[in-house]
Amino acid sequence: MRRTIPQRDLRNENAKVIDAVTAGETFVVTRNGEPVAELRPIRGGRRTFVSRDEIARLASTGVRIDHRKFRAELDHAIDQGV
Repeated sequence: MRRTIPQRDLRNENAKVIDAVTAGETFVVTRNGEPVAELRPIRGGRRTFVSRDEIARLASTGVRIDHRKFRAELDHAIDQGV
């Protein structure tokens, strides 16, 4: 959920706002009624390990590609004579 708060509230209630952001809330900070910033949780970094089960789940929901048709379209789009 996205909430709008004035800059003054951010200054006066800093700890409460940061706790709410840590819990997943997003805030749009305004100055004189105009939005000037967005305060939101940081997304986690890139993972270095993906489990086999997750790979299998992702692969089963993916689009199936006909490799012959894909190759023909690629050969048509790219000059193979270079």
